[in-house]
Amino acid sequence: MKADPILEELWRVKDQLSREMAADPAAYFAKLDKITNAEEKAGRKVIRSAEELRQLVAEKERQRVAQAAMVLNDKPPRKKR
Repeated sequence: MKADPILEELWRVKDQLSREMAADPAAYFAKLDKITNAEEKAGRKVIRSAEELRQLVAEKERQRVAQAAMVLNDKPPRKKR
């Protein structure tokens, strides 16, 4: 089975944070809160649940379909006689 590169990156970051926090859960979650707050202040979307992720993916798919529909509805340029 081929490994998912996104999951591999998540595991790498998790392991790095665990080493930095000496496997202390309180310090680990405090660090995650600090990172999350920094991301939100920078204006980046923070996904907090599987439901939020599903909604985000569904919205992106709706946008992609709408964009594709607009392209299909475009008429080709008329040939000059």
